Amino acid sequence: MREGTLDEISDGRFYEANDMVKADCQGCEGCHACCEGMGDTLLLDPLDVHRLAVFLGKTAASLLEGELSLAVQDGLILPYPAVVGEKETCIFLDGNGRCRVHAARPGYCRIFPLGRYYEDGEFRYILQIHECDRRKTKVKVKKWVDTPELARYERFVRDWHYFVRELQQKLASSGDPDYVRKVNLFFLRAFYQKEYEPEGDFYEQFYDRLRKARAIFA
Repeated sequence: MREGTLDEISDGRFYEANDMVKADCQGCEGCHACCEGMGDTLLLDPLDVHRLAVFLGKTAASLLEGELSLAVQDGLILPYPAVVGEKETCIFLDGNGRCRVHAARPGYCRIFPLGRYYEDGEFRYILQIHECDRRKTKVKVKKWVDTPELARYERFVRDWHYFVRELQQKLASSGDPDYVRKVNLFFLRAFYQKEYEPEGDFYEQFYDRLRKARAIFA
């Protein structure tokens, strides 16, 4: 989540999958500035964690005990890549300043320096103009996002975002610490710690869990 107006953080335009945008950083050779100073801001969705687990050959639960840390955002516990050193460098950056999980990098890393602007139950892409000072060239948004089945992925991103916001609002208004604790335990177990079958369709498995969660939290 970002504070400020669109004019302050973007070029003032909205982009969709087939639009061209000046976002291609040309491989980021010699630069990894966006992988430092992250703190707990790079929050991961269930697909991010699933991708990392499959790529690294680990369980999601083991990642949550090592490479991933947990942060509380508006009462809800969410995972993010652990950071190391005084510069708060992403744990997945290697000694040469390159991402060692690039093929399975999280969604926010895939779109950077693009961002997402959520409004009226949908989202659109924006170009963040102050987040990267490298010389950039134009690229089609869907090529830059570099995710199979992009329409399904975008639907997932949208539904996950609004579900999380809805749940955060419920926690904020509950005033019951025990309820907040129980919700977070269920949330982490249902969407992160419980394995998604690698050979199955991730989105089908996710939406099955989402339907059950909505029924419980209704």
